[in-house]
Amino acid sequence: MRYLPACSLACAVLLGFGSLLAGEPVPQRSELSSLAPCPARTAPAVDWLVDASSFKAGVFRGTAPDELVLANGLIARTFRLKPNAASVGLDNLATGEAILRGIKPEAIVEIDGKRYEVGGLKGQPNYAFVRPEWLDKLQSDPAAFEFTGFYVGKPAERLAWKQVRHHAPDVKWPPEGVALRLDFTLPAERRISLSVHYELYDGLPCYGKWLTLSNGTDRAIRLNRFSSEVLAAVERSSEVDELTVGKIPPPLHVETDMAFNGMMAAGANRRSYRWLSDPDFSTQVNYARQTPCLLDVGPELGPDQEVRAGESFESFHAWIMPLGDTDRERQGLAVRRMYRIIAPWATENPLMMHCRFADERSVTAAIDQCAEVGFEMLILTFGSGFDLENRDPATLALAQKYSAYARSKGIEIGSYSLLASRAVGGGNDVVMPEGQSPTFGNSPCLGSEWGRNYFSRLYDFHRESGFTLLEHDGSYPGDVCRSEEHPGHRGLADSRWTQWRTISDFYKWCRAQGIYLNVPDHYFLDGSNKTGMGYREVNWSLPREQQVIHTRQNIFDGTWEKTPSMGWMFVPLTEYQGGGAAATIEPLDEHLDHYERMLTSNLAMGVQACYRGPRLYDSERTKSMVKHWVDWFKAHREILESDLIHGRRADARDLDWMLHVNPKLKEKGLLAVFNPLDQTVERTLRVNVYYTGLTDKVQVSDEGGPAKEYTVNRDYLLELPVRVPPQAMKWIVLQ
Repeated sequence: MRYLPACSLACAVLLGFGSLLAGEPVPQRSELSSLAPCPARTAPAVDWLVDASSFKAGVFRGTAPDELVLANGLIARTFRLKPNAASVGLDNLATGEAILRGIKPEAIVEIDGKRYEVGGLKGQPNYAFVRPEWLDKLQSDPAAFEFTGFYVGKPAERLAWKQVRHHAPDVKWPPEGVALRLDFTLPAERRISLSVHYELYDGLPCYGKWLTLSNGTDRAIRLNRFSSEVLAAVERSSEVDELTVGKIPPPLHVETDMAFNGMMAAGANRRSYRWLSDPDFSTQVNYARQTPCLLDVGPELGPDQEVRAGESFESFHAWIMPLGDTDRERQGLAVRRMYRIIAPWATENPLMMHCRFADERSVTAAIDQCAEVGFEMLILTFGSGFDLENRDPATLALAQKYSAYARSKGIEIGSYSLLASRAVGGGNDVVMPEGQSPTFGNSPCLGSEWGRNYFSRLYDFHRESGFTLLEHDGSYPGDVCRSEEHPGHRGLADSRWTQWRTISDFYKWCRAQGIYLNVPDHYFLDGSNKTGMGYREVNWSLPREQQVIHTRQNIFDGTWEKTPSMGWMFVPLTEYQGGGAAATIEPLDEHLDHYERMLTSNLAMGVQACYRGPRLYDSERTKSMVKHWVDWFKAHREILESDLIHGRRADARDLDWMLHVNPKLKEKGLLAVFNPLDQTVERTLRVNVYYTGLTDKVQVSDEGGPAKEYTVNRDYLLELPVRVPPQAMKWIVLQ
């Protein structure tokens, strides 16, 4: 069953869910009596990070009357439906811990300047914990939105994904799991309704949540603000005096698709959720009652959106995942698993050349070289001279010529565009509040006339050019604008929401068209494919031998929460930001050893880099070397693009290594070991093979040689002797 479109939801409320649009299925209201009883809450028999196949999401009947449970064997959220709907429990089933310590509204909205709670129950005597015997005594706020019913369905596509290139073999879109919708109406105006949407996924202790507000009146209303999740979570720590450790919030990973200005989730989401102190939590240990333990998910500003008569508004989507472990690797694996499920396009990982020049001779030669060595994409990189904003018909004609030739060679092609970090003038730049300045020093307003024309050009160019790749630099960083003259927003309060919608709608459109998106920002949940792994650009002007160490350090550090496919690295084939001959690979044949080390340092980690220059090879010897490693990467692609277990970080003093793991594959592990020294190094590595799923015997193959059997220790450590030649990489497959 799928849900009604948001615009139909208001009609359904008004008409008692009668006949709507021709051919439009009408969902049947769910009843508690029709649900299966909730399974017993027992600790999982298997580790979901090794085998998640048994953890199926569902909506169940609770143990108490009028109790509903959303659960998947890893987490469970419990609702009471009378006297109003409210979450009365959120539990980590893997650890047995309660996450919820207090009952709050399901959401909070401000409409036409008046604040309303959505559902919720009042009267809890102590907000440090929830006792079951209290629940029957709690009361509903008479002014709050009232619960009217619930519906159970399946997760639906929140955006279309045209799957045109290689991605992880086991991803599914939309995700498998269950969807729950709780419906409410406003007592003072029954024709204003609100739905709280939940999704819970198979095999993942993470739920999604968002709101739709429907206006069934004959007048427009304005949604000033919303909080789509208000969660009174158990505090991480308790401190009597001034907070130190207590400044750290509860261990929940929170993401929204309204994220910008950050290559990591925490930084990019800082304007869409916040941890607050809870004024109801009077029994907390902190004397000033400032413990951050109340999660408030909603935009920092706005959205300040008009909802016209008969129309509806949809909030951004949020995802909350309890992190039951303090182990950094397990926390990172959980976050990476989440991305593979809710943003699976991020597993697309094409080999990409950044062509330094955009003239026909250079582009044709670069396409030919990509095809010869097995690269899959070519981008007319920043500084190439190609300007896709130019509406001269000759620009489009040239792009069409390039894309046709690239297709004939089996290569995708695309280009670069800079959005923010520039001033465009003519009254089109953001007008910041007094004392504030744009994130990048300058920025156009996406709601200005220029912004409208810019995005119109991006749509038109990619519809007509045949280009299937865009590197969108300076993506919208969250700047506000107090101009009242721009056509795309009415003032300060709605400026961030409307600009975010402009860029997120474009990225979603790109995903539906199969256009690959390199975006140096955390727009994954809106459809982007890749962002920077995390590096300092001027490091690529350092001497070559230092660049190699930085490469592996950056990948080690960047893959705690990113999968290998989510972050790009950099290989400056020609000089980049200075450094001269000592920092440059060209001529490639003369520095073949360094070029090979840069290739293996990236490919052996499953990571793609920006290979920026006019060519990928300058001799048959160079061509043979590049093709060899590209062929090797493709032969082991599935395991190389699987999760990384962090071994030893590169420090230029001894071996550094990481282990790819995937218990679903025949190649369950691939160990990549690097020797930065000028002499052969022999070591016995203690490799944790737990996440390969191998528990007893392991077949170990050294660089494709005959397999040798090893025994796994009881602590899942494999003692593995390795011998790595000077300045070389050793790869070992575990089966």
